[in-house]
Amino acid sequence: MLKDKKILLIISGGIAAYKVLDLIRLIRKDGGNVTCVMTKAAEQFITALSVASLSQNKVYTDLWSLTDETEMGHIRLSRECDLILVAPASADIMAKMAHGLANDLASTTLLASNKPIMIAPAMNPEMWDNPATQANIETLKNRNIHFIGPESGDMACGEKGLGRLSEPDDIYSSIYTFFGDKPLAKKKVLITAGPTYEPVDPVRFIGNRSSGKQGYAIAEALRDAGAEVTLVSGPTNLQSPQNIKVIHVNTAQEMLEACISNLPANIAICSAAISDWRAKDPKEQKIKKTGKTQKQTIDFIENPDILKTLANLPKNRPELIIGFAAETEDLHKNAIKKLENKRCDWILANLVGKDENGQERAFGQDKSHIYFVKQNNEIEDWDTVSKKQIALKLTEKINSYILKQ
Repeated sequence: MLKDKKILLIISGGIAAYKVLDLIRLIRKDGGNVTCVMTKAAEQFITALSVASLSQNKVYTDLWSLTDETEMGHIRLSRECDLILVAPASADIMAKMAHGLANDLASTTLLASNKPIMIAPAMNPEMWDNPATQANIETLKNRNIHFIGPESGDMACGEKGLGRLSEPDDIYSSIYTFFGDKPLAKKKVLITAGPTYEPVDPVRFIGNRSSGKQGYAIAEALRDAGAEVTLVSGPTNLQSPQNIKVIHVNTAQEMLEACISNLPANIAICSAAISDWRAKDPKEQKIKKTGKTQKQTIDFIENPDILKTLANLPKNRPELIIGFAAETEDLHKNAIKKLENKRCDWILANLVGKDENGQERAFGQDKSHIYFVKQNNEIEDWDTVSKKQIALKLTEKINSYILKQ
């Protein structure tokens, strides 16, 4: 897939630099050509000799090398490639990129480039969370710099949190997705999003606070990865994404019917917040107040379980089924239980309701704190990130899954 593709890999400082050796091997194995630039800090963790041996190309380190500038030059380095990847991307090099600094070969090459740029950050969690770094991240995203990771977990410094370099397989998957023939090309994906509204009478309904933002973001990310996406959406205030088949529904029963009628699909993602209950006998006329103290009794029955239904189909079951678990307590326990009971493959779990500061979590927000749950009770903490970043991270996971099949 990567045959004859030219990738300029800029390696900045950090203990995670050793992982790029495996990344170079993966790119080379798939036919890609890798030319590397190393910062002085990167040379404290891995050697230029190791990088040159794996890449089979000269490694560039010095902006002031007369020989290098004569033979290649930082301008040619920045232009004679199809993609620039910065991995690991330290807080320092991200700051230089954001502010247009150019005081070494790596930063000068990035500033002189007119090519697409991907970065895979790696740093201490406190450095990642620092307002200065977060401001730089927003600046870079606004310039269409594509982020890969970081991940959450144990750090080399002994601390734990968001800041780990993404694994070489995941970085490779993002590179693979970037170039034309994408892993999800010709794959059909079915996604549910938003709330459902279950009528009590012609005026009133039972619903929830789901905005549909997460499901729509996932639909767009998978579309961009080459998939043929069908989005079954409950009532939202969001615009229908372009180049996506969108089916608008109101109730859980309508959503189920739309899902079944759009099978077969390779992947199903149930992100919609389905109302678990509906009125047994919705009134045909508006229920009126009489002006007197009175009670209204409504009989409820359970709605169909769309995730469980799709996961247990005797035929046309999607090969990968992903659900969401929105919980108010015992998040991990309930997510694992849902994964087992529904018989789906993955669960994305998050807490909803108000946090300890009285702020609303997840529903209607632009960010969410996701836990990625797989079979065998494996749980990854994705930390609090934007819903678009969650969509991209999930797309990377799906890409990796498809590539391994």
